[in-house]
Amino acid sequence: MAPITHVPRVVLVTGGAGFIGSNFIRHQLSTHRDVRIVNLDALTYAGNPANLTDLATDSRYRFVHGDITDKTLVESLLSGDRVDTLVHFAAESHVDRSIDGPAAFVRTNIDGTAVLLMAAAAVWKGRRDVRFHHVSTDEVYGSLGPSGKFTEQTPYDPSSPYSASKAASDHLVRAWNRTFRLPVTISNCSNNYGPFQLPEKLIPLMISNALEGKPLPIYGDGKNVRDWLHVEDHCRAIDVIARSGADGATYNVGGDNEMTNLAIVETICAALDRLKPDPRGTPYRNLIAFVADRPGHDRRYAIDAAKIQRELGWKPVETFHSGIAKTVSWYLAQADWLKASGANTRTRQGLINR
Repeated sequence: MAPITHVPRVVLVTGGAGFIGSNFIRHQLSTHRDVRIVNLDALTYAGNPANLTDLATDSRYRFVHGDITDKTLVESLLSGDRVDTLVHFAAESHVDRSIDGPAAFVRTNIDGTAVLLMAAAAVWKGRRDVRFHHVSTDEVYGSLGPSGKFTEQTPYDPSSPYSASKAASDHLVRAWNRTFRLPVTISNCSNNYGPFQLPEKLIPLMISNALEGKPLPIYGDGKNVRDWLHVEDHCRAIDVIARSGADGATYNVGGDNEMTNLAIVETICAALDRLKPDPRGTPYRNLIAFVADRPGHDRRYAIDAAKIQRELGWKPVETFHSGIAKTVSWYLAQADWLKASGANTRTRQGLINR
């Protein structure tokens, strides 16, 4: 592993009540006994306090209900809690929603990131014992052909309002590093999956629909390819980057698990057939239904994670098959959470007017 160059003591996590953020907070508190966490979350539809109920009695954890665009609030947290590390997850993140309502993505992903950067630069005032880590996506790179992978040098070519807003936020972070010398790191990750993911995303949506006997909608021909990364592997990567990454550096984080959407759904169906067979004895794959494709749907993503493996010694622990088995089992054990979370997140969006 690379030598530690930054030691977080008080971490401000934005969007920590969401999917990846809540997993990251749990990872930090379970891995590092000397870390304190302040979780700032606006609790939009994607933020769920129930994701962190097990931490309610942990004296090292504090929740703050607030918006990242509130500069006064952010500055007060950075100074009052003596924050030395900011890990920025807060974002509007669903491509379909960005097609229907791009303004929210501009406000949160661009304006919100700018406010955080300005607040950090104002409060930290040239300190070098601090770090701003920005969590981004491989979608900023656009779409790949049948071969090749995204590297940290791949030109940005976003296709959706979501990916365009994340691309803009990445550039802002780099600008604050170069102009204001704010110590930053950036990670661009592939598709995450695992516990606490809302069923607007592919994997929990398929599990939820299958358990209710509803159709399993697959966009287009189902041959769009994504690289899949278990959320716990992602959290380990962010931890390593925040502690050992080079100032101003970007690291691609991928699971080395390229699969088509159709193959993903078939794998989920097979796992459910084993773990919770349909009472009628019908294979879950019979519920698969091909539906109209998403406008501007990128054909293939694939991450080259050689840099983080070479420089920081990180590599994923989970294969897709080990990770999806854990994930399906988790959702089966959390049926009430899944049902409650899916109430307002399973309606198809992003079709424009066809």
